[in-house]
Amino acid sequence: MPPPRGRPRAFDRDTALARAMETFWRYGYEATSVTDLTAAMGISSPSLYAAFGSKEQLFREAVALYDATEGEPATRALVEEPTAYAAVAAVLRLNARAYAHDGRPAGCMIVLSAMNCSPSGSGVRDHLAERRREGADALRARLDQGVRAGELTSDTDTGAVAAFYTAVLQGMSVQARDGAGHTELERIADRALAAWDAVTAPTG
Repeated sequence: MPPPRGRPRAFDRDTALARAMETFWRYGYEATSVTDLTAAMGISSPSLYAAFGSKEQLFREAVALYDATEGEPATRALVEEPTAYAAVAAVLRLNARAYAHDGRPAGCMIVLSAMNCSPSGSGVRDHLAERRREGADALRARLDQGVRAGELTSDTDTGAVAAFYTAVLQGMSVQARDGAGHTELERIADRALAAWDAVTAPTG
């Protein structure tokens, strides 16, 4: 008699995806092999491909999970903090803690996991570049809200301000991967916030 159709998988897909996310985050897309993934996820290669389609599709799902979990506090801060300055401060300080969190890979997965890829990995590289642009755009939108609220002058170059603080965040991520701890990253965040008036001042 053939086995019943629709038999459930012998593994928990959400748990396996979370383990894949951490593996990609720790080692990067190209340095992570399918063997590394199956070992971390506790599944076979056929199960990986049946559940996720391909290594690249698994990576894209892992990035979405990272956004929804690790990135959620900063995303929420952009919406909930009462002023543009408070929102930027919260994003910097939350990430200073997250990037150097004990027991987790250092730095930001979206910044670090596919900076250098061979031509076969260009889709992954471009996907993360787009996610980083979306993050900068969200920051700019919060600054534009600050302009409308009168917190910033109407001639503030919100694009340049967003680019500056995005660069700070990306630099903090690299510093964390190089071994910087929470206290060091907090100092970077504090210096960047101390420059707020100069960074948001009208140019020209």
